[in-house]
Amino acid sequence: MSIIPLQSVDYPESDGKPMGETDLHREEMVRLINSLKRFYAREMVYVSGDLLLFYEEGNPKRFVVPDVFVVKGIQRGPRRSYKLWVEQRTPDVVIEVTSRKTKKVDSTTKPRLYRRLRVREYFLFDPTSDYLNPPLQGYRLVNDRYALISPDAQGALVSEQLGLRLQAESAQMPEAVPLLEEMQSQGQTQLVFYRQDTGHRLLTAEEAAEAAAEAAEAADEARRAAEAEVTRLREALRRRDNR
Repeated sequence: MSIIPLQSVDYPESDGKPMGETDLHREEMVRLINSLKRFYAREMVYVSGDLLLFYEEGNPKRFVVPDVFVVKGIQRGPRRSYKLWVEQRTPDVVIEVTSRKTKKVDSTTKPRLYRRLRVREYFLFDPTSDYLNPPLQGYRLVNDRYALISPDAQGALVSEQLGLRLQAESAQMPEAVPLLEEMQSQGQTQLVFYRQDTGHRLLTAEEAAEAAAEAAEAADEARRAAEAEVTRLREALRRRDNR
């Protein structure tokens, strides 16, 4: 009796859909991923997004593509896809940057699946404030059901899994970009993370580098001003001694 070898299953690496409906949605997703990656840079936490997450071994059609997701307790590092039966860890937190095309799926289909997969916290964010009211909404798994997370006094949502406060704030956009100026004038918002222990805002690596450069420039200006003041005082003393 011959043994028929098991056929390997081909799991795709793309669903053929673009990352984000608009530049705004795509850039928001990338910014959120980068902020969280920097925050967890020294911990056993995997942060990713726009990655195919397969949840049924042997069935490549059973997948979902979270915009942003965080998995605690596993190694960081790039993956071509995320397979639950390989990683043995369900995402602890998922964030969806919702849009006109994704609102229905983000609000109905995905929550049902994430609840079944036991994703502990699920957040929806609408950067244009056109499809969700309020534009930031969060849910926590309680007794196998998602319970709405109530905002705090500042309107932020506390993520127990991340140890962060999530808040929708007016977008800070470069003045030199006309399209972004128009978006800002229309009331676009960004999702911002704040540490609960220090209250500090999470930055991407790029934002941190810009902040460091600004701080260095300010320090140089202060040093030059101090040197100029010393020179002025010395000159004043010299003039007084020569009288």
